[in-house]
Amino acid sequence: MPLMSLFGSKGRLVLGTFLLYAIIFELACCQNDAQEQRTSPGKKANKPKLGKATNKGPQAVTTKPKVKATPTTQAQAFLSQVLNRGKFTKVGDSISVQAGDTLELRCRGKPVHWGVPLYLEEDDDGRLKIVQHERYGVLTLVNTTGADTGEYTCYPMYCEDTDCRKEYDKAVKVFVFFPDPQELFVPSSDYYEVIQLRTNWPTVLPCQVTSPESKVTLHREFPPMEVVVDGTEISFNVKKGFTIHRPRPYHAGALYCVASLGNLRQSSTKYMLIYVNYPMAPPAPVIQASTSSVAVGENLRVSCTAVGEQNVAIEITWEYPGQEIGRPLYTQDGVSPVSGGAARQQTQSVLLVDEVRDVDQGTYTCTAQNLQGAKSVSTNVKVVPKTKPKKP
Repeated sequence: MPLMSLFGSKGRLVLGTFLLYAIIFELACCQNDAQEQRTSPGKKANKPKLGKATNKGPQAVTTKPKVKATPTTQAQAFLSQVLNRGKFTKVGDSISVQAGDTLELRCRGKPVHWGVPLYLEEDDDGRLKIVQHERYGVLTLVNTTGADTGEYTCYPMYCEDTDCRKEYDKAVKVFVFFPDPQELFVPSSDYYEVIQLRTNWPTVLPCQVTSPESKVTLHREFPPMEVVVDGTEISFNVKKGFTIHRPRPYHAGALYCVASLGNLRQSSTKYMLIYVNYPMAPPAPVIQASTSSVAVGENLRVSCTAVGEQNVAIEITWEYPGQEIGRPLYTQDGVSPVSGGAARQQTQSVLLVDEVRDVDQGTYTCTAQNLQGAKSVSTNVKVVPKTKPKKP
């Protein structure tokens, strides 16, 4: 028997009234929830499923899909130093750790790669330990010495599957000094170090000290004298050493540094500076043959010239068809000044081919080279049969 027939007409009226109140109550609850979502930004609202619309006033708003975070949106890595009793401090441009103490650096990132001074890369005697945790990497160096002084770098890694590469633009660096009461300079195995003074490049004399408190001066071995450091021609940086910004011939010679701290005074490795006049650019050679078509038995001259800076050597070399059968190379070479305001000179090489043969036909190439690079130019020469004299 149907359920409604059990109640009769009066029962059906009561049941209908009950259902009406239930619908009104449900609508009121939905409106309260919507109002709470609009007025309570700090409370997390129940998000509808993607593609479903929910009524918020007169408009229907569709939820946006979640965007998965990528490595490019990660926070910038930073370095911190682990101190005693589990304390941390964010490092600056440089820090000092007394020789013999432990250096412990922590870098946020998953994963990270560490860069250390070359001395430690080659031989750390088991004192260096690097551990990668879930969200950060840790570098620990024990039994430290003044030789450990240098730059320590943390590189965040960008990984796709198993392929990872350093993110150089997000690297963080710190220069660590390890003051040693007995060693003011970072130890070196070389008594003399040869350094080129290039006209187009600043020259650095490392003179690396173990303590930033050291006072460092530059000296010339002969004649014995202290070199003036004016901050313009020559400057000093405690992390790099002395920089000769525009090397000149008079900077050449044997130089060394002297460091003093308290009652201790020491000399560095000696630096033998050799002046090299570097050109500004590779030479631009020009090639020209005495003729583009030469008859068998006649002589051929192919000249190659290159203009460069004064006192800058240019070497000219040749490639020619006769090389294939061992034809010897005969050239006339010379250097001459170029008239004009600038101090320039011309280097010339003339290739001489006597009594041309059929094998001398082809491409002639000259290459002009200096310390900055080389450039080549070519020309083609055609060999034609010797013309017979006409009968009278």
